[in-house]
Amino acid sequence: MLVDSHCHLDFPDFADDLPEVIDRAAAAGVGAMLTIGTRLSRFPGVRRVAEGCDRIWCSVGIHPHEAENESGVAKETLMRETEHPKVVGIGETGLDYFYEHAPRDKQRENFRAHIGAARETGLPLIVHAREADDDIIAILRDEHEKGAFPGLIHCFSSGPALAECALDLGLYISFSGIVTFKNAADMRDVASKVPLDRFFIETDSPFLTPVPYRGKRNEPARVGLVAAKVAELRGVTPE
Repeated sequence: MLVDSHCHLDFPDFADDLPEVIDRAAAAGVGAMLTIGTRLSRFPGVRRVAEGCDRIWCSVGIHPHEAENESGVAKETLMRETEHPKVVGIGETGLDYFYEHAPRDKQRENFRAHIGAARETGLPLIVHAREADDDIIAILRDEHEKGAFPGLIHCFSSGPALAECALDLGLYISFSGIVTFKNAADMRDVASKVPLDRFFIETDSPFLTPVPYRGKRNEPARVGLVAAKVAELRGVTPE
């Protein structure tokens, strides 16, 4: 069974054919999908998608792009939403200094609130990291000293330092269709070395469609292409 550990099935991209998307995923051997929260104001829609299918679960969180629009959210607010049985993760959260759609201080505040919620609930933290490795490493290490928490670096596209930090702290690494891109040699090197029991695969659909479907909408059925590429890099079978 394959698992798509990160997708966005509540996004408008899937509004017209979500049942067919879910069916194609099942036909491709995808037995479970995690649809990800990006805004608290839109979380009811995320939860409804998960409630509509026994193969879908969800997370609750505020994407770093939305850290200013939904600022000041306490960890307790996030924790209340985790009482629903379909909620199995906290995030996505983290830092994005590439687009900087939100001020960095708001992103860091948001990130720490999510870490607190993950620590207290025991649910995994889903970390978005883009062009912010140094600050993410510093915050992860600082917060870990206050108490351990589970989690992963989603859609890994960073350098080896963040991978090493995550693994040192007991976190996992998640690989997406980026591993199939021509210009992702450094990330493929990380994917070839992470211990077999310390990584996940994901689509991040509707984004990051793997080769050979670049330019088309991504969907969970294509997570097997990520598995196949990571297996190739490691010299093992996809199974």
